[in-house]
Amino acid sequence: MISKNKIKLIRSLEQKKFRKEQQLFVAEGHKLVDDLLPAFDCTFLAALKEWLDTRREVVETLARKGCEIQEVSAEELQKTSLQKNPQDVLAVFHQRQAEGAPEHILKDQLCLGLDGVQDPGNLGTIIRIADWFGIEHIFCSPDTADLYNPKTVQATMGAMARVCVHYLSLTDLLRAAETDTPVYGTFLDGNDMYGTELSSNGLIVMGNEGNGISRDIASLINRKLYIPNYPLERNTSESLNVAVATAIVCAEFRRRDTIGRQE
Repeated sequence: MISKNKIKLIRSLEQKKFRKEQQLFVAEGHKLVDDLLPAFDCTFLAALKEWLDTRREVVETLARKGCEIQEVSAEELQKTSLQKNPQDVLAVFHQRQAEGAPEHILKDQLCLGLDGVQDPGNLGTIIRIADWFGIEHIFCSPDTADLYNPKTVQATMGAMARVCVHYLSLTDLLRAAETDTPVYGTFLDGNDMYGTELSSNGLIVMGNEGNGISRDIASLINRKLYIPNYPLERNTSESLNVAVATAIVCAEFRRRDTIGRQE
């Protein structure tokens, strides 16, 4: 049986204040937990007997590492879960700290920058998109949604195990980068993305859901892009969802890169 204190701790992790204080986060569901176990240090795991029986070696390894493991009923999981529809396993992980000199990464790799993306679901989906297109680093402004928000964690579908998310000043990052580093951003007055030369390195900045890219960051972007609607003369929606726009842009960058490698 999960103790009342443990349930209280887990439920407190729904709030950013306590996640930051404890440096912990919650993940639920076999697909997500399976993906995160090799990448994050697990401190507590509660699961149905069926889940535990099919992962005996994993459970033994976790136990040797000091993880507290409990077999629970569906009713106990319901009382503990942060989800409306609890699945077969819930795990509490230690947060990890991104390291490295980020400005040097931009020289060698294609990365994403998020300027004030507020919705946890959008952030999680963008991390999943980055994983799909082989983008290993995302640089987030401090006012971007929290990576460890339960909604973000669930929306990543495990992609956060393979994508490193940094929180920092995007302004400082761009000013520290080498002057020839390509910095892309999407704007209504940008150049048609499909007719613009795209690089295999640099930073693609995506902006806030309502206000787009902030003025300070926009002044540091040296390649403005526009995702054209179709057909051009047709009245259409004012803008795209930021996660959808990110997927379109990343797909085009990778398509060009693939063509370039084949030539």
